[in-house]
Amino acid sequence: MSNRDFEILETKERVLADNDKEAQRVRDILNEKKIVLINLMASPGAGKTTTLVRLISDLKDRYRIGVMEADVDSDVDARTVMAAGAKVIQLHTGGSCHMDADMTRRGLEGLGVDDLDIVFLENVGNLVCPAEFDVGADKRIMILSIPEGDDKPLKYPLMFTVSDLCMVGKMDTAPAFDFDMDAFCRRVHELNPAEEILQVSARTGEGFDKLEDWIVSVIETKKAK
Repeated sequence: MSNRDFEILETKERVLADNDKEAQRVRDILNEKKIVLINLMASPGAGKTTTLVRLISDLKDRYRIGVMEADVDSDVDARTVMAAGAKVIQLHTGGSCHMDADMTRRGLEGLGVDDLDIVFLENVGNLVCPAEFDVGADKRIMILSIPEGDDKPLKYPLMFTVSDLCMVGKMDTAPAFDFDMDAFCRRVHELNPAEEILQVSARTGEGFDKLEDWIVSVIETKKAK
C-alpha cells in the first residue's frame, strides 16, 4: 500500500499541453484566412519596437500590417507603432512575463484580422518565458543586440533553439563592443543548425533588405497555399 494518499499534479506539463491545443486553434484561424503571424521576441531594449517601425515604414505600401504590443503595462510602444502606420492593439499581461496562445487568440480577436496580411506579436521583453510558449505563430523571430554579448546562446539556449530567425541587432554599435560574431554564430548553430542569422541595424538600415525579403517570402508562401 502506498504511503501517499494524495495526488501529485505536474501543472506545468498540463499548462503547456493546454497551450499547445490553443496554439493549434490560432493556427487554424489564421491559416483559413492566409494571414501570417510572427512572434517577435527579445530582451527589453534590444530594439523590437524600433525594428517594427522600420519594417512597417518599408512594407506598409505592399501589405496590410497589424501589431499586437504585449507588455506588463503602458501603451508607449503601441502609440509608436501606430504612428508608423500599422493597425495596433495593446495587450497588458497583468504581470505575466510572456504571451500564451489564449492571450494571443484574444488579442487577434480584439485587433481584428480580416483586413490584414501579416500580424507581428511584440512579445514581453525577456529571453526566457516567451520561448516556452507556442502562440500559434507561423515564424518565431528573435533579436539579440550587440551590447548584450555573444554568450547569450549559452545562457538562454531555448530561445535560440525555437527561433526560425535570429537578428543580431544594433550592428552600428559593434565598434564599441567586444562581440565575437563567429563564436556567436557557432553557438547558435550548435543549438539550431537551421536557424538563419541576419546582422541588422534599425538605425542605419543595415541588413533590412534581407530581413524584408525573408518576411515577404513567408507572406507570399502562405498566400500561395
